[in-house]
Parts: sequence; structure tokens; C-alpha cells
Amino acid sequence: MPTTSMKTVSLVLGSGGARGLAHIGVIHWLEENGYKICSIAGSSIGAVIGGIYAAGKLDEYEQWVCSITKVDIVSLLDLSWDMSGLVRGDKIINTLINLVGEQLIENLPISYTAIATDLRNEKEIRINSGSLFDAMRASFSIPLLFTPFSYKGVDLVDGGILNPVPIEPTFDDKTDITIAVNLGGPAESPENLSDSKIAPTFSSTPFHEKITSFINHLRQSVTSSGHNRDWGAYDIAIGALEAMQNTITRQKLAAYPPDIVIEIARNACQTLEFDRAAEMIELGHRKAKECLSQAAKQEWNRSGSCQDTCNFDPEPIDI
Repeated sequence: MPTTSMKTVSLVLGSGGARGLAHIGVIHWLEENGYKICSIAGSSIGAVIGGIYAAGKLDEYEQWVCSITKVDIVSLLDLSWDMSGLVRGDKIINTLINLVGEQLIENLPISYTAIATDLRNEKEIRINSGSLFDAMRASFSIPLLFTPFSYKGVDLVDGGILNPVPIEPTFDDKTDITIAVNLGGPAESPENLSDSKIAPTFSSTPFHEKITSFINHLRQSVTSSGHNRDWGAYDIAIGALEAMQNTITRQKLAAYPPDIVIEIARNACQTLEFDRAAEMIELGHRKAKECLSQAAKQEWNRSGSCQDTCNFDPEPIDI
């Protein structure tokens, strides 16, 4: 355990699809080692994991996500056959509501901000009030994959487009340290990514059976449709988007350096490999331990001043 316990933390959770399940491992390590998370800002999967944690339902979500299969994942992708996106996202949100219950951001016990993007006006949008699930849905709307989400009359897409690791919403926090989790870190060898061959498992519980039953109901509409889809073009588009986001992230971290950055390798898993949850959670836990244990030894020396001034993005707006 770090020598200075109970440090208050502003936690910044980045975008990156299924790699974001590593956020769960990071959160667990922080809680196990005497850190108090007082504020969360997240983009895309970071907004989802952060919102579920803020609502006090992370353990239940972890039990469920560690037991889903590739078939379950397909069943949650409600095909829209719309020019604006392949998947509507309603089934995912309905599953989360069934899991967590309806929540208002302003009623959460910790500060929470989700980041989305207004493409028409080329603006970053910070959502810190209203429906938690509206904020999540807006933030994870990956272009081409998910249809845009209409929020207060504005069509919003994935927050990671303009701000993959949203540090700025934490600037006014009165916490001891800011910790950012970047899911677009340098690629690593398979050996480094798979430190442990034993993945945690969860036994069936009434809660898990309830969620599984709900998914089975949703799956009927997928298996009965008989549709097949070539995902090759979407894989290329997502790869291009992630390359762009990783470049933005490097600029953001240089412009607004947090106290600690935990890097998750960009090749740890693919965007929709949510069936690798246990592996990603373990990876996040291990990376948090490596990074923060080293930081504790250095007595939490704050990062130096920004070396590069980056003025590449417009000012965000709140709606």
C-alpha cells in the first residue's frame, strides 16, 4: 500500500472500446490501496464504466460482463440499417438500465462528467447533469458503428473524437491528484499483455440469471432476422478513428499533463472483444499497481510544466 493513504483522486477514463474494461481493474486497485475517487470524467467506454462506478453498481456490472460470450455481444448490437450508423444502441442502454436502474447525474455520490461530440458545430460537449444513461449513450456513439444520439436537440457522437482522455473537466477539482487512464498506449508484446494465465470467474447468481434472461429475450430478434453483415469496412474505419484519437491523446497529455498516466496498450484487445473482460480487468489492475507503486516511491512528484502549447481544438460548450 502507498505510504500516503486516502489520497483523493480525480479519475479520467479514456475511450477505447473493450480495452476500457481495464478501467475496472484500475478502480479496484485504487480502492484496495486507500485512494478515494471523488471525481470522474470519461469518454466513450470511460463514461460508461465511470458512470456505473459512480452509481455504485460496478461489482454487479463486472459479474455480468465477465460472463458474457461473443453471442451475447452480437445480441446486444441492435442493427439499424441506417445510413448514419450500423447499430442503434438501444439494447445496450436497456441492459445497463436493467442492471443499474435509472439514475440522474446530479444525484450521484461523486462528481461525474461524460464527454460527447457535436460534429455539426465541431464542439466538445460536457454532460454533467440529467439522465446518466443519456450521457453514456451520447458518449459511446462511435461514428459509423452507432447512430448519433439526439440530446437536447443536438446530434451527438463519441466523445473520443475530440477528447479521448478528458482531463480538462477535472481542473477545478479540489482533489489531491489527477489520474488518467489512456487506452491508446504503445503496443506491447503478447507476453507483456498476458502476465497471468488464470482469469477470474464468477458463479451464477440470481442477479446474473436475471441479466442473462433479459439478454436471451433481446437475442431472439437477432437470431430470427437471419441478417449477416461484413464488418471489414467498419474494422478499417474504427482503426482509422483510433489512430486519430491516439494522436489527439498524445497532444492532450502534453498540453494538460495529469499527475499520473496509466497506459493500456492499444493492441491489448479489439474494440468489440468484450468477451475478454476478465483478462482486461486483470491487465488494468496490474498496470495500476505498476504505475502507482512506482509513483509512490517517487513521493508523487508532480509532472513538469507543459513543453508544448497546443491550440488545436475549439473551446468546449456545456448544454
